[in-house]
Amino acid sequence: MTSSDVLIAGAGIGGLTTALALHARGIPATVLEGARDLRPLGVGINLLPHAVRELAALGLGEQLSALAVAPTSLAYFDSRGRELFREPRGTEGGYDYPQYSVHRGDLQLLLLNAARERLGAGGVRTGSRVTGFVDDGDAVRVRLGEDELAGSVLVGADGIHSAVRTQLHPGGDELRWSGVRMWRGAAPGEPYLDGRTMAIVKADDGIELVIYRIGSGLINWVLLVPEAPPGPLPGTARWNQRCDADQVLAYLDGWKVGWLDVVDLVGRTADPLEYPMVDRDPLPWWGRGRVTLLGDAAHPMYPVGANGGSQAILDARALAESLAAHPDTGLRVYEERRREPTAAVVAANREMHRSGANLQSDNLARVAAAYRRDTGADRARV
Repeated sequence: MTSSDVLIAGAGIGGLTTALALHARGIPATVLEGARDLRPLGVGINLLPHAVRELAALGLGEQLSALAVAPTSLAYFDSRGRELFREPRGTEGGYDYPQYSVHRGDLQLLLLNAARERLGAGGVRTGSRVTGFVDDGDAVRVRLGEDELAGSVLVGADGIHSAVRTQLHPGGDELRWSGVRMWRGAAPGEPYLDGRTMAIVKADDGIELVIYRIGSGLINWVLLVPEAPPGPLPGTARWNQRCDADQVLAYLDGWKVGWLDVVDLVGRTADPLEYPMVDRDPLPWWGRGRVTLLGDAAHPMYPVGANGGSQAILDARALAESLAAHPDTGLRVYEERRREPTAAVVAANREMHRSGANLQSDNLARVAAAYRRDTGADRARV
């Protein structure tokens, strides 16, 4: 490593955690974020125990605990509220760390405040969208609109529409649509069941509702509606687009879960957000020279299994460790450590999405066990 900063494109969960992990190992970093005003946006996210462990190692455990809810079980139900399968989660499942459900914006703000405090003035530069780069061997020069900034390394942590990834992999890297459209939202509500249960409600027609508490008296929900076979992303796909709750309620007609009025919950949600459920095929390589990828920019995956944000956090530690231990080859060491495990998670998420359509409790148990094994999240490996 030279004395110049590692430049990180994107101030999301992965980018900010990377900056903190590098700082903890004495490696200077600068985060470059396109948005001028970073506000606590989004809805819920789940962090698996191995990701919580990494944030605790960065000194954020107590603050995270104060923001989040720690679910003790995940339970599947049919649309009439009958329980199909239940498994313990977090410390109740034998892990050393809890699983946390938290508002994504609250988590990002926690990481942002820590990064600004530890990296100092200029450590997080807003209004600085990375649009491209030039790697001349001695340094990497990053384009920020009409400006330019040089660093020792560029980490593309700029999300599923990554400009860094597009330059590295300009062709044959299309988004793959699952055929599922998603709506997300959160609304105030009293704790349901035992107050610590993540719930997945599955209807016979394939529609699925995921429900969990995220702190501050909010209940997060995600509705997944299958519309077509997997294939190319349609031009009508809407990203992070606000819609009216009535658009979502039509899919819940006749649902009587019993332990929670899901129609009321969705109906009270202001401006649900719409997304297509997509991923990309794993890449044969991530970066070249002084450039690499991280988080959704490296391995976008279906948002099932609570693994998207968790894998970005694991990437951050691996990258920081690799750069600290291998000053000249750290980026390639990092990629060798993380590329195959994250490709396995992408495949496991696809399989979990496909196999989870079978509502038999023995099948759900097999799917859950296989998923933990294939993603490296079983107790023996965490």
